[in-house]
Amino acid sequence: MIRIENLHVRFGDVHAVKGVSFDVPSGSSFGMVGESGSGKSTVLRALSGLNPDWTGTMRVDGAALKPKRDRAFFRRVQMVFQDPYGSLHPRQTVDRALAEPLMVHGIGDHEQRILRALDEVALPAATRFRFPHQLSGGQRQRVAIARALMAEPEVLLLDEPTSALDVSVQAEVLNLLADLQAQRKLTYVMVTHNLAVVAHLCPMVGVMQGGQMVEQISAVHLRSGRVNHPHTAELRRLSTELEEA
Repeated sequence: MIRIENLHVRFGDVHAVKGVSFDVPSGSSFGMVGESGSGKSTVLRALSGLNPDWTGTMRVDGAALKPKRDRAFFRRVQMVFQDPYGSLHPRQTVDRALAEPLMVHGIGDHEQRILRALDEVALPAATRFRFPHQLSGGQRQRVAIARALMAEPEVLLLDEPTSALDVSVQAEVLNLLADLQAQRKLTYVMVTHNLAVVAHLCPMVGVMQGGQMVEQISAVHLRSGRVNHPHTAELRRLSTELEEA
């Protein structure tokens, strides 16, 4: 479903992404991990169309992507951001947030689609007329996921979707994403700094360092410690220490 080859992104003199390549099969998930500034979110923003300044080749379902995307692309590919409060308009109700993608893409049957979306993300119908500040962090992220699904995309780009949430809520959101993927046969690309999170959802993981993808490794090998690159080993060691603490 997704193929990225030799992707480079520059911001002036800063070479932020250096020749990154990876594939994601249809209905599967690919995770990118790395420290802040490693380039992982920059890759995601280039793929999403938020950053048009890149070179290389990016394809979705075989179609080459151009720097400027058309409306059809944004119906097929949607993004879920790190901060659910920041990504939802504070003066718009949940109903308005969910209706907006339907209006943008000319999709009818708003009433039934909104109610179905709330049900899919396990939110009560009463949530529909609340404002973001009236919801918990986990509920806001569920709304953000529901909004991303309104246009019935095939690909979700997940930018640290659980990092702003409490640990107890993180697992609920990850399980929701896994269930939605199975139901809708979605393809995910996920960015996170948390190895446990990415290994839970993604069978393959790309490790970023200094703008390069220094290793691609299966989640099975990552969990068992069968890693090849020193930076992957260091990230795993730090993750283990945090879990033990």
